[in-house]
Amino acid sequence: MKTAILLTTMSLFTQMVNANEIPAIDSASNTMNIAALQSLSQQTQGYELAYANYRLAITANILGQRTLAKSALSTAQSTLEELDDSEALALLASVYGMQIGIDNIRGASLGPKLSQALTQAEALSPSNPRVALVKAISAFNTPVAFGGSMKNAIELSSRAIALYGEPCHEVCWGHAEAYIWRGLAKQNSGDTQGALADWQSAIKIQPDYSWANFLLKQNNLTH
Repeated sequence: MKTAILLTTMSLFTQMVNANEIPAIDSASNTMNIAALQSLSQQTQGYELAYANYRLAITANILGQRTLAKSALSTAQSTLEELDDSEALALLASVYGMQIGIDNIRGASLGPKLSQALTQAEALSPSNPRVALVKAISAFNTPVAFGGSMKNAIELSSRAIALYGEPCHEVCWGHAEAYIWRGLAKQNSGDTQGALADWQSAIKIQPDYSWANFLLKQNNLTH
């Protein structure tokens, strides 16, 4: 009995420690710190390990390190495919989407998996803001001929932003990112002022967000 209680306590403690790493992962991602992301990916497990590798892949891809990006995505995918909760499925869908973005030929095999993961995630947690965010990203990146649209991307990211207004105590990433994607969709729809306003909102949430700062500077506007 004592052994079972001890193991349960250790398991809960490990989960709490890992959950506390998400802000650190976000901070390293916001500043595109590959070394920190690699270190965090080695210190975590389960969902947090996958999330660290997902953010590592994004940063590596931006910096032109495609081999590292692909490896990190592969690790994230294999980790998440062993989990079946809403958060894992939403992140898995985003991982599939990024893999398709890096290698378009994988769209035929991963596209249906992306759709299925999102459907399952939404069924498990209809009010999960990250599910809405990933759906928005998918709508933004999917060609119109296959169902994507800027209108849907704006609507879905707006839904995500509204859902992020609810209290969050565990997995809480994506709030500022939702403003980024809505801004990009607005920009592509000709609403430059709306886009700039959204990117400024992202900065208010995460002042060190390099992507938001880059977009603002690119448009000769600082926060």
